[in-house]
Amino acid sequence: MRRGPRRRPPTVTTDTARPEGGGRAAPGAAPAPARQWPLLTVLCVAGAGLLVVGTDAFAQSFRVGTILVGAALLLGAVMRRTVPSVGMLAVRSRFTDMITYGVMGGLIVLLALMVQPSPWLRIPFLEDILHLTVT
Repeated sequence: MRRGPRRRPPTVTTDTARPEGGGRAAPGAAPAPARQWPLLTVLCVAGAGLLVVGTDAFAQSFRVGTILVGAALLLGAVMRRTVPSVGMLAVRSRFTDMITYGVMGGLIVLLALMVQPSPWLRIPFLEDILHLTVT
């Protein structure tokens, strides 16, 4: 087996590398929506949350819809960790995407649980901090 000369890397970078796991989530022969099923799943859950908030169909719809939006981001973090190829859901490195989606989703869910009036979750030291900053 004959080996030719090795190609030298370019001195100036002209393109960006695809993030790890950023390949197609389904074979190339599959239709376009099927190739991006992880991103579509996250967008559908977030869209359902926005629909619940927008229709205001019941008393706690704002809270439930916001929890759905946060859950969509948490689902994105879980999929980024477990699914080997997630298509366009991969934006940065796997670790950065997981941390970003997880922290943002967790904060949205936490704030939705604590929203006034009659919060579903009470954290006393946060209430004290709020009273100190407002008064």
